[in-house]
Amino acid sequence: MISSRLQPLCKPLLQHLVRNAVKGMAPTTVRQSHVVSYRVAPPPHSKATRIGAEMVGAAMWWWVLWHLYHEHEHVTGEFPYPDPSQWTNKELGIPSN
Repeated sequence: MISSRLQPLCKPLLQHLVRNAVKGMAPTTVRQSHVVSYRVAPPPHSKATRIGAEMVGAAMWWWVLWHLYHEHEHVTGEFPYPDPSQWTNKELGIPSN
């Protein structure tokens, strides 16, 4: 418990701390480091950015489709898949009676 002599000092001190804490939490400066588009459409990209994005996308699809056509074994496999009906019980690990 706070003694009766300290009580008159505590109230102004507490009010001062609360006032300064609220001031410290409020933003004092506005940063202009990036675009904020809250509920507003962002500004359009420049023409160079749009053309560059199209070129990078086209190069990526060319690379993917080129390699799918010329190296399709990466997707389909290099060797024919074995026919499981030709496997013996020993190969399948089934004990014989």
